[in-house]
Amino acid sequence: MTLSSMVVSRDWQEVSVLECILGSLHIDVAVESEPRRALSRIAKSKVDALIVDCDLNGTGQFFRELRREAPRANTVPLVIMGGPQGRQGLETTGAMFAFDKPISVEQAEASLRAATALIKRERRRSFRVPVQVPIQLQIQDGAPLEGILLDLSEDGMDMLAAQPLAPGSTVSAKFNLPDNNTEIQVNGEIAWASPNGQAGVRFLDVSESLRATLKTWVLANAPETPPPDPEPVSQCTLTDLSLGGCYVETESPFPERSGITLCLKAEDMEVQAEGLVRVMHPGFGMGIEFAARTTDERAQVARFIGFLTSRPGMLPALLITPRILAEGDHYNQPEPLPAEELDDPLLELLRNGESLNQEEFLQQLRQQRSSEEVTSA
Repeated sequence: MTLSSMVVSRDWQEVSVLECILGSLHIDVAVESEPRRALSRIAKSKVDALIVDCDLNGTGQFFRELRREAPRANTVPLVIMGGPQGRQGLETTGAMFAFDKPISVEQAEASLRAATALIKRERRRSFRVPVQVPIQLQIQDGAPLEGILLDLSEDGMDMLAAQPLAPGSTVSAKFNLPDNNTEIQVNGEIAWASPNGQAGVRFLDVSESLRATLKTWVLANAPETPPPDPEPVSQCTLTDLSLGGCYVETESPFPERSGITLCLKAEDMEVQAEGLVRVMHPGFGMGIEFAARTTDERAQVARFIGFLTSRPGMLPALLITPRILAEGDHYNQPEPLPAEELDDPLLELLRNGESLNQEEFLQQLRQQRSSEEVTSA
């Protein structure tokens, strides 16, 4: 799978550094010195990663027009900032990553590596196989509906319903896979809908067995080879852990509100957990809230914490893989913890972290660690 990128900059020294880094990641590079010409090219052809020098005149207007006129779900804007203060502009630009000028090769490589993992995951998530089979639908508290399944992936589907559907509503669906006649029952959320009844659905709370069934079917019936799964981020250190979440130090943090999968290992014990990035500190780390949708998932995390507590000084191995690009809290939103588990200072800090700058957040994190050490002494 070949990925493409565009660098919008007139700083040719920095451009040459980026070309070397992107080349080492097997990403094709196009360079534009004028934001308007870049916008025109993006509107006509696919760009996976967009890197913009915010020292260029007109970049503010460029981002406004990009978001309004040329939205592309698979484009990940990356911003080259003129200084640390530029990081405050991430939300207004729509960017997911940032690094400073002059470019630090290590920091840029880490950010681009994380972006590449997200892009590959999004490519796979959006890869769908055309199919036409009947489908039975139940829209939240509504009457049952008939429809036709139009295409299918391991994470979602497109369908044509007997009547228009409302974006954001939940739906239960039942259909049989062609060829092997396996019955599929799945819950989802209407991501988009048209007046003629056509709609796109994101699957919700898919079990591992069902995901494996869908993945196997997609692989066997795809007209071309699906994109590979992204490689996990392995260079990361777990520094803080509670029942509700964790903080991970890594040079390659994922954007806030990204869905991720964590694999925690210590000796012969291993835990898989889904989570949501609540706080991201570029080039330093990220705070993750565990999804913990079931009692069993929470119990697994609790057992792992107990295992680590019984072995002071043990550092668990950690692998993190992206599940979905940041899309807002309505998707992959963790379930509220039960009342008896709400006394979780780390989880509270993660949920309030967006209102704190990096130093304020880390200071409160250090205070929590000191408090725990005093309590356990």
